[in-house]
Amino acid sequence: MGETNITSKQVDWDKCARATANQVGFTSTANGLDGNKCKIIKVIEAQDANIAAAVHGDRVKCEDDLGAGDQGIMFGYATDEWDQKTLHPYSHQLACEINEEMARLRHSGEVAWLRPDCKSQVVLEYKLNNGRLKPIRVFNVLISTQHSPDVDNKTIRTTLINKVIKKVCPKELLIDTEYVINPSGCFDVGGPAADAGLTGRKIIVDSYGGWAPHGGGAYSGKDPTKVDRSAAYYARYVAKSLVHAKLAHRVLVQVSYAIGLADPLSIHVESYGTVKKGLSDEKLSEIVMNNFNFRPMNIIKELDLRRPIYQKTARFGHFGKNDPDFKWETPKKLKL
Repeated sequence: MGETNITSKQVDWDKCARATANQVGFTSTANGLDGNKCKIIKVIEAQDANIAAAVHGDRVKCEDDLGAGDQGIMFGYATDEWDQKTLHPYSHQLACEINEEMARLRHSGEVAWLRPDCKSQVVLEYKLNNGRLKPIRVFNVLISTQHSPDVDNKTIRTTLINKVIKKVCPKELLIDTEYVINPSGCFDVGGPAADAGLTGRKIIVDSYGGWAPHGGGAYSGKDPTKVDRSAAYYARYVAKSLVHAKLAHRVLVQVSYAIGLADPLSIHVESYGTVKKGLSDEKLSEIVMNNFNFRPMNIIKELDLRRPIYQKTARFGHFGKNDPDFKWETPKKLKL
């Protein structure tokens, strides 16, 4: 179930919804939803005329003047704590990779009792090393996953520890790690049959796993004129470019917009005291202003956001992926 305002060409909504449900694995009522037989209710409205006028109306003298599709605050974050390619919080990266590995085992049939509904959480222990965060061990791993009724908890625990956690997490970090597997005791009913939800309820999972603030606007279900999505991608692009250039070990970028206005109301850069010697957060902000253009149409063009890439963003997080389609994950070469 989802809700959004759209402007689009004619689409076979039933076909899209059923294909997506089946792709995820909701192929029977035993799994929580039968994508082939479920009832689909379409409630589709045109975008509010006042919003459309503010974003696309008379004040837009040329394409580059496209206004922000909503007001709000967006954040981007990057850190060099572990993976120098993803520059993503490692605890969140591991949690996403655990879910990806469970999906792989399920789709391949290697673990037949796994079902689609699942979530994970990883807590790392860190130490500071010359101002840089460094993971030193996995403190605990939590996995809750839907399963068929005929599998016992011992099998679930042993399989997930050996085939998922120990495959995803580096051996050198698994030191006295606590494994918490299906703490509810039984999870054989899942999906919409167990817990209804709307797009946008998992905004922290979609972003940085709690390592950075969040403005509250969901990413999915929105076209790139909605800065909830596009500016959040751009803020990540900016933060990752700064860390990749080794100007700081950790960077948070905050940007705010007013609906209908192209230029952001504010841009803020925070390095948590990890900025390169001889620089400052003020200097980082100056570098950002000299290298990046936060106007919505520029964001759309620079990141090529009108491509059909968004189905992939809805799986296992929007950031930290080495995917060429996610152009916000390719750092920009900066002019210093």
